[in-house]
Amino acid sequence: MAVDLLLGLQWGDEGKGKIVDVLTKDYDIIARFQGGPNAGHTLEFDGIKHVLHTIPSGIFHDNAINVVGNGVVIDPVIFQKELENLNKFNIDIKSKLLISRKAHLILPTHRLLDAASEASKGKAKIGSTLKGIGPTYMDKTGRNGIRVGDLELDDWKEKYRNLADKHEAMINFHDVNIQYNLAELEAEFFEAIKVLKSLTFIDSEEYIHQAQQDKKTILAEGAQGSLLDIDFGTYPFVTSSNTTAAGACTGLGVAPNKIGEVFGIFKAYTTRVGSGPFPTELFDEDGETMGRVGNEFGATTGRKRRCGWLDLVALRYAVQVSGVTQLIMMKADVLSGFKKLKVCTAYNYRGEEIHHLPYNIEAENVTPVYSEINGWDKDLTKIKSKEEFPKELNEYIEFLEKELQVPIKIVSVGPDRTQTIPR
Repeated sequence: MAVDLLLGLQWGDEGKGKIVDVLTKDYDIIARFQGGPNAGHTLEFDGIKHVLHTIPSGIFHDNAINVVGNGVVIDPVIFQKELENLNKFNIDIKSKLLISRKAHLILPTHRLLDAASEASKGKAKIGSTLKGIGPTYMDKTGRNGIRVGDLELDDWKEKYRNLADKHEAMINFHDVNIQYNLAELEAEFFEAIKVLKSLTFIDSEEYIHQAQQDKKTILAEGAQGSLLDIDFGTYPFVTSSNTTAAGACTGLGVAPNKIGEVFGIFKAYTTRVGSGPFPTELFDEDGETMGRVGNEFGATTGRKRRCGWLDLVALRYAVQVSGVTQLIMMKADVLSGFKKLKVCTAYNYRGEEIHHLPYNIEAENVTPVYSEINGWDKDLTKIKSKEEFPKELNEYIEFLEKELQVPIKIVSVGPDRTQTIPR
């Protein structure tokens, strides 16, 4: 059986958690393949809002097994809090949530290193979530990291001490004023490790392979967005993992020829959290309206998101890099009330009109070229079927499909799982 992928196509915050929740009924296994607690996957149903950071978004479904893959980095303290939030839902965590032995652990000193590194950059900071993600992936590629499977070995605490001492020396090297009590942080960390060790650890690549042999349906869930990919994103203002389709192969041990559908999720407009270039960003009333109506605040950090018109140059690039086969458009309801909608279809790049994403999209090099489309007034949040779509929304969707050459199969018109309209 092929493994289907679900990816964000912009700078994250596209609504992946909601769509995984909606799609889970069709899958036996939901597997996270990269990122860490810098992700905030928001799900809303039965009048309750849930925010998951590391646990896959299929956890609320009785039929689904949820796997945290080898490409994920886990903060045991945040993980413990997530588990505590799930206690009231009577979920059989031991059998429904499986953790890859090859997933790396975020240590308290990783978070401190993150803060020290960001503080040392001053105005050049990249907008880190300060969750220790970058330093953990640096230790992974530097072959210093501690993995979940190490917790089963007798000498893991010795390995921890050596790495934490090294981190403290690195923190001092940054020469910034970071206040912390490591003994206090470590006490919390080791308590959380006890909780983590009570869960089920697996050799995830073998588990996924066997599940494919057994004809199980599998959905791989990505975190962040394609434009934050460490290789293909707006470097250096990116995350530390591969958020594109290739990341699912390395983050779960899935062969490229075993990938099936690639679902790409995007907002009907564009948002970005933190620093970095954003060609279609709005600083006017339209941008303010998008942010207010769309409640554009980060699920993990609470930071206000920057808002702008839909950027088809960037979106086309993300579709191309990951081989997206189906598109899912989120937050169409937020655009209700705009008389005219703008869509960036090309860039003016140093005096030349181009239709691909160039190496550098900073404002001094790139000016967006817009097409204008009629907006709609209708409140979409009560819509139950595509037949109720206003004519202008259908025209907007058709315009995007023509530009992207990929069908838009689902349109989201609100945060609840019921506000999800198939086409």
